This record gives sequence, C-alpha cells and structure tokens, in this order.
Amino acid sequence: MKKEVHVSQTYPRLTVYDEENFRGRSRIYTGNLGIRNTDNILDGIESLRFFSTSSNATLVLFTRTRFRGNFRVLRGNRSIRDLDDFISGNDVESIISTNQRLTLEQIRNIRRTGNLPSGYRLI
Repeated sequence: MKKEVHVSQTYPRLTVYDEENFRGRSRIYTGNLGIRNTDNILDGIESLRFFSTSSNATLVLFTRTRFRGNFRVLRGNRSIRDLDDFISGNDVESIISTNQRLTLEQIRNIRRTGNLPSGYRLI
C-alpha cells in the first residue's frame, strides 16, 4: 500500500499584480498550480514575478483559458512587466507554475486534456 505524503510547498512562488510594472493589488501563490483563467484573479493579471530555488522550475503561459491555445515556456526565475501581447501578440489567459521541469510533451498533453498532473492545485 502506497502512503500518501502531503508536503507544504514554499516554491515556486508566483506573485501576480493587477497592473503593469508590478503595481496595484497583488496576490501570492506557492506550490505547483494552474490558474485556469487569469481574468478571475484580481480582475485580471497584468504583470508577475516567478521565483524558485530550483533550476527546473517551469512557468507556462497560455493564450487561452483552461491551458489552451499557444503557449510559452519559461524556466527559472522571471519577472514580466507586461503580460499584454506577451505570446506572439496575444495576452496571457492561463498559467501553470511548477517546481518541476515540465516537458513539451507534458505541456501539450495538459493543453489537449485540460488536466494538470497529480499534486497540482487548480485555481
């Protein structure tokens, strides 16, 4: 029998802001998670900071809600001043933030199914 272990995750830390240039109201999320629709957070996410102590940390930004559309993969710590037109002229509509190194195959599978790997929180 496999024992389930619950670990409190501090990283990665995703701080989102409702205005460009890290201004306005903010919210901090930790651990492996997916945000289905950025418009539902703070009336829209306009900038973000992504921080992790792991070099495998992955931030995936999608052009459509529910992890659909085109995507851009970023590794390691990132600060993005303006999410408008960030992916080939398209806004960021959903986000995956994780300490794991997600492969392109895993990301395409998430996009196809809409399901995150086990252990991820869905927001």
